Amino acid sequence: MPQTEGISVRIVVTGVAGAVGSRVAKALAVSDYFSVVGVDRVGTATEGLVGHHLGDLRALDLDEILEGADILVNLASAYGRNEFVDAARHDTRAAQLTLDAAARAGVGQVVLLSSAMVYGARAENPIPLTEHAPVRPSALAFAENKATIERLGNEWQAATGGLLTIVRPSTAVASGRSSWVAKSMQLAAGLGSDSDPPLQFLHLDDLAAAVELLVRTRQAGVYNVAPDGWVRAEEVRSLSGRAPRLPIPSAVADEIVRFSWNRGIAATPPGIMQYATEPWVVSNDRLRALGWEPSWSNVEAYVDSFDPRPWAMLNAKRRQQIALGGAGAGAAALLAVIRALSHRWRN
Repeated sequence: MPQTEGISVRIVVTGVAGAVGSRVAKALAVSDYFSVVGVDRVGTATEGLVGHHLGDLRALDLDEILEGADILVNLASAYGRNEFVDAARHDTRAAQLTLDAAARAGVGQVVLLSSAMVYGARAENPIPLTEHAPVRPSALAFAENKATIERLGNEWQAATGGLLTIVRPSTAVASGRSSWVAKSMQLAAGLGSDSDPPLQFLHLDDLAAAVELLVRTRQAGVYNVAPDGWVRAEEVRSLSGRAPRLPIPSAVADEIVRFSWNRGIAATPPGIMQYATEPWVVSNDRLRALGWEPSWSNVEAYVDSFDPRPWAMLNAKRRQQIALGGAGAGAAALLAVIRALSHRWRN
């Protein structure tokens, strides 16, 4: 997009205190061409902002905040704040109110942060998925919610004729700031299911750089964001230093997750196991064609985001000894779990 001297583009960034929002706002605010206004329910103003609004999007005066705005970058989400609240309902309502206000204010471009999870995780998925793949989220509330918000964005675009940019990242991670999805995937992987799907880990720096590029160049359409290639689940378990576990059927692992979620034992939501056991890796070719390049590989991003466990410090021989010694105990534990689940299903 050409930059005209003396003309400033006003950008409103929601979720500005978040891991992605703070990075995006900081990158955009460096340019004198952009005037960046931040909105978030927590945190303090990012350096370089011309305005900052503290509060819930569902309660703020969005007409006032978006007055004179040229671009809305909607990065806000309730996911990760409290795993046991209805984040999907919160995010859908907040997105609808924000898009309605953007329409009234005449905002020219809306950038929505979605997720590659909207493609769904299935054994028959092509590897990798491109932006032409249909939106068919698997039975995970987070993925279904992102698909709903994309639909709201498309309705805004049809009604206003504005530019709509949808960003679909793979699992986003960074040291101390990994996404809600990444933490859930890590917990799910700890169950040690019998599958070894390809996985992708996108560093938050690379995600923020992608969003900043799409805003700066006023791109419209759908863009996957992911590192080059992928890694196998078994390699990820090895990198994280997890001790080996006797593989269990995916269906049993899913039941364990549902049981733990329903009783508030763990913050791993129902449906996450399908994403941990079936492929949903995506292509970054379209974004690369704009000049974007990932600075972190899958392995580098993963290692940066998770602290190694003591298991990773052991040599291969000692790992094998422990693994063989624990197999019998693992089999007995698995049998007990299967018996308990079978009893529950019968009743």
